[in-house]
This record gives sequence, C-alpha cells and structure tokens, in this order.
Amino acid sequence: MAWVFLVIAGLLEVVWAIGLKYTDGFTRIGPTAITVAAMVASVVLLGVALRDLPVGTGYAIWTGIGTIGTAVLGMLLFQEPATALRLASIGLIVAGIVGLKLVS
Repeated sequence: MAWVFLVIAGLLEVVWAIGLKYTDGFTRIGPTAITVAAMVASVVLLGVALRDLPVGTGYAIWTGIGTIGTAVLGMLLFQEPATALRLASIGLIVAGIVGLKLVS
C-alpha cells in the first residue's frame, strides 16, 4: 500500500505545481483552494508512505513523479519547449525512479 500512497502523493504534487500557475499569485480563490488542498494531501500521503519506505527512496520518487508530471504538463498546457535534451532528461528521471523502485 505504501507504493500506492506514494504514487498518489506524487500525482498530487503535479496537481499543486500546475495549480500554482492558475492561482495568479494566490489571488484566485478557487485555484488557490485546490492547490493548497493538493499540497496538504500530497505531503500527508508522502508521510504515510514513508512509514514503510526508506525516506531517500520515497522522497526521490515523490519529487521525480512531480518533476516528470509537471514538465510534461508544462509542455502540453503551456507550450513549453519539448526539445530532445529536455525529453532525454525526463527519460533519465524515469530511469532513476525505476532504479530506486527495483532496489527498494
């Protein structure tokens, strides 16, 4: 179950990171409420997952999921560049997450 909590926490990290763009500096109530709720839920689920997972592995995977998801959504939603180097770098993060999962 710890891995499920960790993946959900990582996905919620993506929600709040993207949500920050929509809060307009925390001046828009709806997006701000969603962003803050996702922040809290993400950290709480990370904490629950870390009861059973090594902290280094859990934190690295949590941030990796957030980084990959935010970078991909940035390209899709905000037309951020999808250069070969950027995509290769995302691939390296994926490889790191898989490696950490395999050794845990």
